[in-house]
Amino acid sequence: MNKIGIGVIGASPLRPGWAVNSHLPAIAALSRYELRAVATSSEDSARAAAEAYGVPAFSDPSALIERPDIDLVVVTVKLPHHRELVTAALAAGKMVMCEWPLSMTLAETQALQQQAQAAGLNTLIGLQARMAPAIRYARDLVAQGYVGEVLATTMVGSGIGWGPVTDRAHAYIYDAANGATTLSVPTMHALDAVTFVLGDLADIRAVAEVRRPTVTLSDTSGTVSVSAPDHIAISARLASGAVASVFYRGGVSRGDNFRWEINGSQGDLVLTSPVGNLQVINPTLSGAQGDGAVQVLTVPSEYDLAPQAPEGPAANVARLYAAFARDLARGTPGALAPDFAHAARLHGWLQAIDAAARSGRAQMFPGDTVTA
Repeated sequence: MNKIGIGVIGASPLRPGWAVNSHLPAIAALSRYELRAVATSSEDSARAAAEAYGVPAFSDPSALIERPDIDLVVVTVKLPHHRELVTAALAAGKMVMCEWPLSMTLAETQALQQQAQAAGLNTLIGLQARMAPAIRYARDLVAQGYVGEVLATTMVGSGIGWGPVTDRAHAYIYDAANGATTLSVPTMHALDAVTFVLGDLADIRAVAEVRRPTVTLSDTSGTVSVSAPDHIAISARLASGAVASVFYRGGVSRGDNFRWEINGSQGDLVLTSPVGNLQVINPTLSGAQGDGAVQVLTVPSEYDLAPQAPEGPAANVARLYAAFARDLARGTPGALAPDFAHAARLHGWLQAIDAAARSGRAQMFPGDTVTA
């Protein structure tokens, strides 16, 4: 099959961010893909990108989108710019990969999903936590009855960002108006993994609070006021009847930064990591049945969809791209890799969690419909 030509929007080498540290190494590791162009925010960064990556680079993303050799447009810029760029790429007849969240609101996300569906274009949303081999294996173990009936699950994690110190480049995440919050990013990545392994939500309650009202800017010694909650506590009932608890805090803990337990009538599974952002890790999977103590479980090699991927933040991204390529080859869009339809569904849950935290009232989930 021909290679999938990729154009990445938001890949400046002058201030390396997520795209440079994850998407570009992931693309380079996969023979099915080829980087063919990048777009940055200025002429200076575009010139630096062309030299660094050896592909055409543009300061105007529309120039990248219009190239006939670009099959898949990858959007990795700040959240408030997602809608405009994704809309333009879909209008140009391009497949689109976009970082999560797809857009600022549920209505915008649904509109983008409908645009892609109407155009018959395959899409990919950046929810890569479910691609970690340990999580994919845990899902099968649960389905195969390793823990028996799932009684409850508890997850505690640290978001790394949204801590007491930041810099000017990342100060925008502390403003709730920009949409990239502790809830919308690390918590929802984690909740997507929970439901991937254990099934859908049935109802949910939540508390969200700003516990650090100001943060220090490390590069100016100034401060920024915080409006985005940095501590999120979610209590839920899954469709199976299992009780679920998910807690995420901004920053890092001096103790454990990630622990996820799945407790069943016959056994337990435990996933742990010193890093709290589930989307960038492959946690250690342990388990036990009966009266045994939990021990580390060996994850079979077939659960890694991209064994050639580099370690670090690029690994799960590479696995996500590999899953998307398999879906394309098999003609089964969305079967392995989550698409914009899934993004719209998850954004419904995000909206309901936010409503639950604001109102103090439980939110119900009858099927795919979210109601108060």
